[in-house]
Formats: sequence, structure tokens, C-alpha cells
Amino acid sequence: MIRLHVIDRTNRSAYADAIDQHHVLRKKIYMDEQKWRALRAIDGREIDQFDADSTVYLLAIGVDGEVAGGTRLLPSVGPTLLSEVFPQLARERGFERAPEIWEWTRFFVAPRFREDKRLSRVAGIVATGMIEYCLDQRIPRMNVVAEAYWIPKVSALGWRPRPLGLPLAHEGLSICAFTIEMTEDALQATRAVYGIDAPSLVRPKSLFPTYDLPAPDHALSA
Repeated sequence: MIRLHVIDRTNRSAYADAIDQHHVLRKKIYMDEQKWRALRAIDGREIDQFDADSTVYLLAIGVDGEVAGGTRLLPSVGPTLLSEVFPQLARERGFERAPEIWEWTRFFVAPRFREDKRLSRVAGIVATGMIEYCLDQRIPRMNVVAEAYWIPKVSALGWRPRPLGLPLAHEGLSICAFTIEMTEDALQATRAVYGIDAPSLVRPKSLFPTYDLPAPDHALSA
């Protein structure tokens, strides 16, 4: 059975192998398959400046310890992809930076767990578990930088995407910034889409981990 595990700085040492697997998978997916040229590999692993102490990883792990998929969450009051690399994507509306607002990046499903001609169940486990985590943590919204095709995809899941600016052509891709809403309605809609009828998340012992984060910068104009 595959479940979504919450990995933060309080338990990262217990998940050292899973974290390493996920970095290897990120290299295979984003660099080898998708040819993202701006990324750099370290010993066959994709690691960037946002893989930091305050980062939270949500990894779908089977009973044998194999990582099937996952995603990464960054606290918005620290350095993020939107604040440090692509602030121009939020030029129209700005973006919010607050302890309860996080950034969502690096959603993936390992090649072995992809399913032809149907929605991947692992993707559903990651998506529903992420909403469960946000509801537990009282995270109402997340900032997102992604390819523009993600907006209709997350809209179909009931995540209420709100574009923050105009799309940008970047390395042959159309990328944009938007927010998504993490609500109980979104959870139920996503479960229905993926046919998931039980919780996906392995709850952490503490629902509210504390982080020594820098003071937030002033948000851009809303």
C-alpha cells in the first residue's frame, strides 16, 4: 500500500533513503525526460537552492520503501522559486508572503507508477494527501510557478487557480504563476476524480512544526 509521508527537518534523518531516491527521480524526470536546461545535477541527483532545512517533502512510499511519487512545499516567507527566480510572473497582482502561505513545486510520479490511458493513482495519492496536509496545517492557499497547462488541470480538481500575471516564454515553455485554494471541497473533488475514498496522508506526530524562518518581506501589491 502506498501512502504519502510528511518529511520535514524533524524527521528527515529517518527518511534519508527516500529523500535520496526522490532526488534521483527528479533528475531522471526533469533533466533526462523533460530537458529542463536550467537545472543542475549533483552525483546523478537534481538538487537546487530550495532544497533547504525548512523545505517539506511529501513522498508517496510503498511498504517496500520505494518512492512512487511526491512533491515539495516551501514556506513563502523564505526564498522561493517565485520570489527569487520568477517574481515577474506576479507583476499584475503580486503574491502573498505569510507563515500560512506556502509554495508548491516539483510534483512528480515515478515512471514505473505511471498508468497509460487513465489517471495515475499515485498522482491522486500525492494530490489528495497534499490537500490533507494543508488542511491539517491550516494552509489556505499556495503559490505556484508551473507550465500554463496546469491551470485547467488544477481547476478541474476544484483548486480554484488564480493567475498572478501574464505567462512567460521560458526555454521553450509557457510558464505562469498562480495561487491554488486548499479546501475541504477541493479535497472531496480531487478524491472523486482519482477514485480515492480514504485518507492518503500518514499524519506527522506534530501537526504544526516550527521553523526558524526569516522575517517576511513586504508582499508585492495585491
